[in-house]
Amino acid sequence: MAEGGEREELLSPSPVSPAKRLCSWPSPQAHHPRGSSGAASGGVGGVGGCCLAPGARPHLQPESLLDCAAKTVAEKWAYERVEERFERIPEPVQRRIVYWSFPRNEREICMYSSFQYRGGPGAGAAGGAAGASPAEEGPPPPPGAAAPTGSAPGAAAAGTSPGLGTAAGAAGGGGEGLPFRRGIRLLDSGSVENVLQVGFHLSGTVTEAATTSEPAVTYKVAISFDRCKITSVTCGCGNKDIFYCAHVVALSLYRIRKPDQVKLRLPISETLFQMNRDQLQKFIQYLITAHHTEVLPTAQKLADEILSSNSEINQVNGAPDPTAGASIDDENCWHLDEEQVKEQVKLFLSQGGYYGSGKQLNSMFAKVREMLRMRDSNGARMLTLITEQFMADPRLTLWRQQGTSMTDKCRQLWDELGALWVCIILNPHCKLEEKSCWLQQLQKWSDLDICPLEDGNYGHELPNITNALPQNTSHSPDSLSRPRRTVFTRAIEGRELHWQDSHLQRIISSDIYTAPACQQESERLLFNSQGQPLWLEHVPTACARVDALRSHGYPKEALRLTVAIINTLRLQQQRQLEIYKHQKKELLQRGTTTITNLEGWVGHPLDPIGCLFLTLTEACRLNDDGYLEVSDMNESRPPVYQHVPVATGCPNSHESYLSLALEVALMGMGQQRVMPEGLYAQDKVCRNEEQLLSRLQELQLDDELVQTLQKQCILLLEGGPFSGLGEVIHRESVPMHTFAKYLFSALLPHDPDLSYKLALRAMRLPVLENSASTGDSSHPHHMVSVVPSRYPRWFTLGHLESQQCELASTMLTAAKGDTLRLRTILEAIQKHIHSSSLIFKLAQDAFKIATPTDSSTDSTLLNVALELGLQVMRMTLSTLNWRRREMVRWLVTCATEVGVRALVSILQSWYTLFTPTEATSIVAATAVSHTTILRLSLDYPQREELASCARTLALQCAMKDPQSCALSALTLCEKDHIAFEAAYQIAIDAATGGMTHSQLFTIARYMELRGYPLRAFKLASLAMSHLNLAYNQDTHPAINDVLWACALSHSLGKNELAALIPLVVKSVHCATVLSDILRRCTVTAPGLAGIPGRRSSGKLMSTDKAPLRQLLDATINAYINTTHSRLTHISPRHYGEFIEFLSKARETFLLPQDGHLQFAQFIDNLKQIYKGKKKLMLLVRERFG
Repeated sequence: MAEGGEREELLSPSPVSPAKRLCSWPSPQAHHPRGSSGAASGGVGGVGGCCLAPGARPHLQPESLLDCAAKTVAEKWAYERVEERFERIPEPVQRRIVYWSFPRNEREICMYSSFQYRGGPGAGAAGGAAGASPAEEGPPPPPGAAAPTGSAPGAAAAGTSPGLGTAAGAAGGGGEGLPFRRGIRLLDSGSVENVLQVGFHLSGTVTEAATTSEPAVTYKVAISFDRCKITSVTCGCGNKDIFYCAHVVALSLYRIRKPDQVKLRLPISETLFQMNRDQLQKFIQYLITAHHTEVLPTAQKLADEILSSNSEINQVNGAPDPTAGASIDDENCWHLDEEQVKEQVKLFLSQGGYYGSGKQLNSMFAKVREMLRMRDSNGARMLTLITEQFMADPRLTLWRQQGTSMTDKCRQLWDELGALWVCIILNPHCKLEEKSCWLQQLQKWSDLDICPLEDGNYGHELPNITNALPQNTSHSPDSLSRPRRTVFTRAIEGRELHWQDSHLQRIISSDIYTAPACQQESERLLFNSQGQPLWLEHVPTACARVDALRSHGYPKEALRLTVAIINTLRLQQQRQLEIYKHQKKELLQRGTTTITNLEGWVGHPLDPIGCLFLTLTEACRLNDDGYLEVSDMNESRPPVYQHVPVATGCPNSHESYLSLALEVALMGMGQQRVMPEGLYAQDKVCRNEEQLLSRLQELQLDDELVQTLQKQCILLLEGGPFSGLGEVIHRESVPMHTFAKYLFSALLPHDPDLSYKLALRAMRLPVLENSASTGDSSHPHHMVSVVPSRYPRWFTLGHLESQQCELASTMLTAAKGDTLRLRTILEAIQKHIHSSSLIFKLAQDAFKIATPTDSSTDSTLLNVALELGLQVMRMTLSTLNWRRREMVRWLVTCATEVGVRALVSILQSWYTLFTPTEATSIVAATAVSHTTILRLSLDYPQREELASCARTLALQCAMKDPQSCALSALTLCEKDHIAFEAAYQIAIDAATGGMTHSQLFTIARYMELRGYPLRAFKLASLAMSHLNLAYNQDTHPAINDVLWACALSHSLGKNELAALIPLVVKSVHCATVLSDILRRCTVTAPGLAGIPGRRSSGKLMSTDKAPLRQLLDATINAYINTTHSRLTHISPRHYGEFIEFLSKARETFLLPQDGHLQFAQFIDNLKQIYKGKKKLMLLVRERFG
C-alpha cells in the first residue's frame, strides 16, 4: 500500500472484495507522463528470496536485475501505479511483476490458517519484513531507527519457507486437525490440480480423498492477491471460520512451492486488448455458451447497457478486470473475515470460560500479537473487533447490577486486552490520525459504565503511566491517585508518549551509542560511568515501550532499549544502596521502615519484568528451524538458550543477554513493594511471580549465570528497605517466600552459606509478626491491617503462609544431617510461622525425611520434628483445632521414634502440652503399651520408669479433671496397689462433686470387672443418688446401669439391696423400670456373689416384706401416676397401647395378697374420673370388667 491507505481502514474497514478496478486500454490520444511520484517508496526490502520446493537446492547464480526490480515493485507498488507511471510496459516485465506479486512466505499462510504459530527469536521481524511494505510501517522511521529494521529482518526471512510443512505445529492434538496441517497433507498427496494464475487471480481445484463414509469431493478455489498479500478467498467448501480453509492453504502453498508448474497469464484485460473484433466476438460467444445458464441474463443486461448511449456504463472509460490487481486507492491488507471474528469471540464469551473458551480467546490474542509482530495492519483491526464483542458481553451489565466481581479467567482476558491496546497505541511508526482514531474509540469504551476497572472492583488507584513514583512519603496516596481507571486507561495515557526524543532515538538505533567525549551538564544524567546510555523513565512505562517495539517486529531496537533500562536500574540500585548505608543505623534501631514502592513491578498490569525478561531470552533462544515444535505428548518442548554477547559500544563488556535476563528478573522480583489492595490485585501478584519463576527455572545455570545470581543476591541482601530481602522492610511489604525458595534451590549447590542466609532472611512475614496473637493463628486469613484505610485485607494470606511453609520445608530437607543449620532453621520457623497447622505440616515433613524406609534414621532432623511437634502442642493447647487428636497421636509416635527419654520428657511435662484427657487416654496409654515396649526394646528398669511416669501423670490428671480421667487413672495404676488406691480415693472424693451418674456407673462397672464388687456397689450407690428418671423415660440410656446396680446389690446380699432400694425409689419414677427391677429381685435369692465371710440364706425374697415391699409400693404408685398422666392427653390411636399398659400394671398389682382388690378399685376410679372417654372406658370394661 504505497499510499498509506491501509492505515486508514483499521477502525472503519471497508468490505474486502476481489479487485475490480477499471482497466483502460492505450489509445493514440492517451498520454502517460513520466513523473517521479512513487519512485521514492521503492527500495529493496526484506522479501526473503525465491521460495524453493522442499529439498531443492538454491540457484548459485545471482538473480537478474529484472527479477530484483520486479520483486520490489510487486511488493511495494499497486499495479495501477505501474501502469500510470510507464506508457508501455514490456510483456516480460509485466509477467515478472505478476509472478512476484503472490505471497512468498509460508509463515504468512500459516498465520492466517492456524491459531498458534510461534517462531524463533527473529520470527516476528522476519515474517513482518517479508510480507509488509514500508507503507504498512506508517511514516518514515525516526532518524537512525529504521535502517536496521528495514533490512535485517528481511535477511532473516530468506530461505525459511521450506521446512514449514514438516515442522509447523499448533496447540491441541499436535495441530494435525488445523487447516494449515491439513492443507500440507492435501498438497503432499497431490490433491491440487488445474492451477492457473491469471494476472492477480489464482484458481485451482482441490480434491478431498474418499473415506469409508464419504466419497471424494473436489472443491473449486479462487484467490485474489495484491502486493504479496491475499486480499480475498473463495472456496466451494463454504468454510465459516476466522482462518483460511485447508483447500485455500493447499492452493497457496502449491503456488509458493511450485511456482514454475503454475500456468501464468497476464491480466485478462491485456489478453483481450490483443484480440481483434472477430476474436472478441468469438471469445464472448464461446464464454456465454460454456456458462449460458449462469451468465446469459447478466450478458444480455450488459449488452443492453453498452448499446444505450446514455447508460452509466458508457460514461466511464475502460472496464473492470478482477485479474488486474489493485488500484492505487485500494487498501492493501490480508483477507480477514470480520463477521467470523465477531461470531467466534461472541461464542467463546457466551461459554463463560467453559469448554476451553478461555484458551481459545487467549489464542486469538496471541494471533493479534503475531500479526503486530509481522507488521500486519489486521492486528489492530482484529483487536478492535474482539474489543467490540468484549464490550457487548451481557455479563458486564449483569455483574454491575448485581455488584459481583467477574471470574479470574475473565479478568485475565481483560488484562491482556488492555495490554494489547497499550502496544497498539505505542506503535513507534503509526500515523497520528490513525493513533487519534484509536484513542477516540478507546475513550468511548472507557467512558461506558460497564467498562471493567483496572484493579477489579476496588478503588485503589495507581499513578499515571507517564509519572515516575517518588521514593518518599511526602506524597500521600490520595495525591497520586486518579478517579476511575479502566482497563483502557493505560492505553489512553499512552497518547502522552512519543518516540521523537533524540536520546531515545540514538539508543534504539545503534549498538555503539556511548557518551560523547565532552559531555555537557545536561548529558551527564543520560549515561552511566562506563558511558553506556540510560533511559530515565517510569519503569513500567519504559518497559511498555520495549513491549511495543518487540510486538511490532523490532527485536533489535527492543533489545537496545532493554539494555539501557537495565543499566538505569543498576544505577538506581547502587544509589539506593548508598542511601541505605547512611540511614542503616537509624532504620535498624527502629526495626521498620516507611520506605517502599507503592507500585510493584511484579503483578503490574503492564508486566514490566516479564516483558524485559522475554525480550532478552528470545534473543538467546536456540530453535532448530524457527518453528513451534510439538512433542508426542502434545506439550511444547522446553526452550534451550545460549549466551549471546550484548552488543555494546564498551569494549570491556563481557555480558550476555541471558545473564541480563536473569539479573533483571532478580531485581524485579526482589523489589520491596507494598501489597496492593483487593483480592484480584493480590492474586495477580502471586500468579505473576509464579509465571516469572517458571521461566527462570527454564534457564540452565552455568558459571556465568551463577555469578550473576550470586552478585544480585548479595545486593538484595544488602539493599536495605529498597529490597524485599533487605534487613528492614515495610510492614505491608509483599513477602519473598516463593522467590527465596527458587533462589535457595538455585544457589545451594554453588554457595550454601549465601543460600541459607537469603532463605532465612526471607522467612519473615511482618504483617503477622507485628500483630500476631499469642494463641493459635491457624486461620488469620482476614487479619485486619494496621492501615485499614489503605490496605484493609490480605486476601491471599493463606497462600502466602503456605509458601512460607514450603520454603521452610525446602530448607529442612536440604539441611538434613547438619545440626547447626537445622537448629537455625528451627529457630526461624518458631519465630516467623504463626499457623499451627503449617508448623504441624513441617513437623510431619521433617519426620518423613528423617525416617526413610530404605536407610537409617537421621536423629538431628528427627529432633527438629519433635521440637516442632511440641510447639504445635503448646500453640493448640488452649484453642479449638479439629486436627488436635491427630496431632497428639503423631507427637507420641515421633517421641517414640526419638527414644525413651523423649517419652519420659513429654510424660513429665504433660501439663504444658496436653489436656488431662489427652494425657491419660492417648499419651500415657500409648507410652506403656506393649507395642511401644517392643518397638523400643525396653529393659525392665526402662519399662518401670515409663510406667512410674505414666502413673504419676494419671494421678495428676485425675486430680485436675476427675470426671474425664478417673477411669483412665485407675487403668494406668492397676499394677501398683498404692497408686491404684490413690486413684480410687480420687474417684470417691470426686463422686460427691461434679461427676455424673454415667461416669460413676462406668467406674463402678470397671471396679466390678477388676474384682472389687463392694467398691463397685459404693460407686453405684453414689451414681444412683445423681440420677433422676421420670415416669415417661422408659428408653433412658441409664436404665441398663440401674438394672446392673440392682443386680449387683442383689448379688451382694439382702443388706446391700435394702440400702440401694430407697435410692432406686427416690431416683426412678418410671413404672416399667421399677416393675422390671421388682421382677428380677424375686426370681433368685440374694447374696449369690460369694463374698468371703458371707453366707446366703438361699430363700427367695417376698414382696410383702422389706425391703421389696417399699419397691412394690413405689412401683404401684408409679403405675397409678403414669396412668393419670397418660390419660390427660391420650388420643384414640393410642387406646390399644394404653390397654396393654394397664395389663402390665395389673401384673404388678396382683403381687400382694390384696392386689386384686386394689386393681379393681383402681379401674373403678378410672371409669368414674374419665367417664367422658366413653370409647376408651368401653375397652377397659371389655378387658378388665
